[in-house]
Amino acid sequence: MTEKGPVLVATEADDITADMVITELNRRDVPVVRFNPADIGADLMVSARFGTCPAPVVGQVRTPSRTVDLTRARSVYWRRPTWPSFPHLSPDDSRFATAQVRYGLGGTLYALDGLLWVNHPLRIAAADYKPAQLALAQHFGFTVPPTLVTNDPVEAREFIRDQGEAIFKTLRWTPYTRDGVPVTGWAAPVTAAEIDDSVRVTPHLFQARVDKVADLRVLIVGPRTFAVRINSELLDWRKDYSALTYTVERLPDRVDKALHAYLDRLELVSGSFDLAVDRAGNYWWLELNPNGQWGWLETETSLPMSAAFADLLMQGDLR
Repeated sequence: MTEKGPVLVATEADDITADMVITELNRRDVPVVRFNPADIGADLMVSARFGTCPAPVVGQVRTPSRTVDLTRARSVYWRRPTWPSFPHLSPDDSRFATAQVRYGLGGTLYALDGLLWVNHPLRIAAADYKPAQLALAQHFGFTVPPTLVTNDPVEAREFIRDQGEAIFKTLRWTPYTRDGVPVTGWAAPVTAAEIDDSVRVTPHLFQARVDKVADLRVLIVGPRTFAVRINSELLDWRKDYSALTYTVERLPDRVDKALHAYLDRLELVSGSFDLAVDRAGNYWWLELNPNGQWGWLETETSLPMSAAFADLLMQGDLR
């Protein structure tokens, strides 16, 4: 691995957070090759050979402005890439073509050895299951709100009554529109009276409401920890960013070490954690986003988050 090898940045076209990291890398004269899998075709080409030379894989990725020898890449920032949908093809052909891109381009990148992923997409996918997150959080000593995942309406009503105050959260964010308008699933209060037989269709996540005074967003980047206290009176602070104020926080050592250990267990080098702080100052586990947003927090607090990502990506392989 040469020091002058490029950093690959896989993300969609409109990604301000990736722009911040790329700007920092450019300032340091680090070569960057940015691409989005959705651009496969005229604007993105991949070629890889196996079994033809001493190296297990050799190849290139080419964009209109860059060509990179994949064996020289030092790291991959897997930010917010999108995969092609091929709308001009029939549904069956579209599914086939998309799979070929995922397993051709993706498989070629996964075959590369000796470079750092921030984060590896397979590790991101494995870390993104909330029930598994809750179990692992308890293993590492975090206080987890009583939670029920069920599609049994009877059990759901009983659980909600037992908690006094409960909320509903989606198990996975997915793109969703209603009458053509994009909507999202906020954490929201729920009562037993609202539960009907439609709950049977899919598992739902119900959770005791934490009597919190603030939220914490904790970004870990390699060895660095950035903790920001988010002050608001909202159950889900994402609903209104204009209602938020921010304070830089220092975590207790035990909490900081537990979060790093959590990422190590998942083989992630970065992650965005959401915690809640109650009136007694206790920290409650909420969730991990293995590829969460953080750019606006740097703008609000001046914490050197993009510089930390640049440090990590410049370093390359951590082994």
